[in-house]
Amino acid sequence: MALTPPQSPVILALNASGEAVAHRLAEALGLPVHGRKGRVAKADAFFDNALDHVRDLFAAGVPIIGVCASGILIRAVAPLLHDKRVEPPVLSVSDDGAAVIPLLGGHRGANRLAHEIAEVLGALAAVTTAGDLAIGAALDVPPTGYRLANPEDAKGAMAAMLSGAPVVPVGDNIFDLESGVEEDGSVCLHVTDGPIQGGEAALVYHPQKYVLGVGCARGAAAQELWESVQETLDAAGVAAGAVACVATLDLKADEPAMNDLARRLNVPLRIFTAAELEAEAPRLQNPSDVVFAEVGCHGVSEGAALAAAGADATLRAPKVKTANTTCALAEARAPVTEMRGRARGHLSIVGIGPGQAAWRTPEVSQLVAQADELVGYGLYIDLLGPLASGKMRSDFPLGGEEDRCRYALEQAGKGHNVALVCSGDAGIYAMGALVFELLDRGPDQMGVSDAARRVEVQCSPGVSALQGAAARAGAPLGHDFCAISLSDLLTPRDDIIRRLKAAAEGDFVIAFYNPVSKTRRTLLAEARDILLKHRPADTPVMLASSLGRPEEHVRYRKLSELEVDEVDMLTVVLIGSSNSRLAQLGEGPRMFTPRGYARKIDGDLAQR
Repeated sequence: MALTPPQSPVILALNASGEAVAHRLAEALGLPVHGRKGRVAKADAFFDNALDHVRDLFAAGVPIIGVCASGILIRAVAPLLHDKRVEPPVLSVSDDGAAVIPLLGGHRGANRLAHEIAEVLGALAAVTTAGDLAIGAALDVPPTGYRLANPEDAKGAMAAMLSGAPVVPVGDNIFDLESGVEEDGSVCLHVTDGPIQGGEAALVYHPQKYVLGVGCARGAAAQELWESVQETLDAAGVAAGAVACVATLDLKADEPAMNDLARRLNVPLRIFTAAELEAEAPRLQNPSDVVFAEVGCHGVSEGAALAAAGADATLRAPKVKTANTTCALAEARAPVTEMRGRARGHLSIVGIGPGQAAWRTPEVSQLVAQADELVGYGLYIDLLGPLASGKMRSDFPLGGEEDRCRYALEQAGKGHNVALVCSGDAGIYAMGALVFELLDRGPDQMGVSDAARRVEVQCSPGVSALQGAAARAGAPLGHDFCAISLSDLLTPRDDIIRRLKAAAEGDFVIAFYNPVSKTRRTLLAEARDILLKHRPADTPVMLASSLGRPEEHVRYRKLSELEVDEVDMLTVVLIGSSNSRLAQLGEGPRMFTPRGYARKIDGDLAQR
């Protein structure tokens, strides 16, 4: 994907003493309040542990306004700090509303937000960022609609400014600075749509008022389109940084060349229907009846450029054609800050782990936070806690797997950002495979619409149940292992028995998924009896129920003593190999499977 849209901030209320201030801010800024359970009376969502919840939000890229002591927020996010260019703003507000402190992300919106909060509360905004104090602006964060072409030079330019160098705007004065005369040692702020060279003494800002409209044959080479775009921009004298977005026909939303172009320019890809592009026909310089007969509009590249740039836009460069691509450039009267058309739909298939927030990956949290809609089995969405608050959600029951996957794809096909929520890892006995099966089916095989086939699908890994169980046990998966589902709803019973026998003969450590249900009670006992023919009766077995949740229950049994009645649908069963051991250590029993290092050491000693 190209640019990641910023998340809306969340206000945290940790105690009753700051609750009134939190709600006052929420009402003025139109933001949700997340409250500490048991300490705050009213909130849009509640959380149990403040440090865990702050980390979760921060990892998801959500700006945080904490009505609490700064130290709480600092301790929470400190382990996650690594790159100030991508970290979300974090601000603390005193319980009495007298002070607001931008702790992180000053140049990513925290300073601006601090001033807004201060205005609402009549508070002091304790902004400490050097640029803001010196000239009231951060030179590396231009106003919306402008892009800094040489951000690597911003640090040196601001250092020179703080050392007394005069700052001189050249062109539009986008920072509202006092005009000056360029002289030796001054820092010039050039605002231009042309490709000029910058440096520490010359920061270059491009107004993003241009739109690239593009079209291509199916499967066109990305490099061919890229070279055509470069030639078009060069001929027009327009810098790549002045491009606000790439636009095209919705039928081309999944073209690799289109998406590669948007990624290279780091701008959004916007798509339009044929009818929307045909509305631009009177403004086209190169209308084509051939194109109309093929896709339903008289021009893709020119029409898309004009549609995205707006009614007052003009063609700066009419259609340029190569063997497999077309490209046109439209110029708006002002920087394009509101994107027309719609985004290419995006479906995130996310695994949230066994349910514990600490086992959810930061990438999964971020994809959930960015999603417009959450789709999944209701319990799994509930396990997201406050991260799901305020989002549209579509709950499906157990047994509705195909319906939920099809729905998620079709919603993404409408241009939405959808997260399909699974437990564990989405690709292990979850919805990942079904999504791709639906995409692979033909029109006559109960597949999905053409629009759904064009969405961007992203799979994000999660902590699987077998990994969670293994971690609780010790290291039972230290050598070769496999996973077998004992559910015969989707797998023929004969296939399950055949796999059980093969795994038993191969002496694999085995993780049993779906070991029993209310009506299916015999396969686990059959599996036990098959395994007893190939491994010792005292082979260790781990039963792990409700992993990562408050009701988590872990226990160990010998293989010969495994009873079906102590296993339920929320239990993962780990069966050791003939080499697995259950060691009684200081902290309790620990199950592990040796890899063979003892043999390696014995061999090394024998060779000496």
